Amino acid sequence: MTTLALLDRIRQDWREREPDLSTAPMLTFITLSRAQSLLGDAVRATAARAGLTSGTRDLLFTLYRSAPEEGLPASELAALLAVSPATITGSTDRLEDRGLLTRTLDPDDRRSWRIALTDAGRDVIRAHLPEHLAFEENLLAPLTPAEITQLETLLRKLIDHAETNGLV
Repeated sequence: MTTLALLDRIRQDWREREPDLSTAPMLTFITLSRAQSLLGDAVRATAARAGLTSGTRDLLFTLYRSAPEEGLPASELAALLAVSPATITGSTDRLEDRGLLTRTLDPDDRRSWRIALTDAGRDVIRAHLPEHLAFEENLLAPLTPAEITQLETLLRKLIDHAETNGLV
């Protein structure tokens, strides 16, 4: 059964079970969840072609995008990735062993590490980034540029509402 057929079945089942109940909010969240799962799995799979996991790829992308030459404190890197500092430790161990990043004691806080990309790490990202972006572009191909902007605007509106109103 395709995802769209499954979503249609869920909608129909709710209509039959509770014809007088508006299940639209739940159905919207089911659709969002299924889309995120399906598309997210597809995007995560591209990391393997670069010899990375999705988590290590995201870590390298974050360093490439956000870190100055001397790197980022581990706590800031964890915050940018929305993961715990403990999660960073395992990933950085593996990437450091591969020569893709370095860890040095933070001169501003001797209890903390600064994590920085090596030249080899930058090379991996530069080689993988075009393929990753092309794949994501292909996933978004059914949408016009205006629809992509509208989708992002609507999702940001939902995020802002949830955070501003203490719903999350």
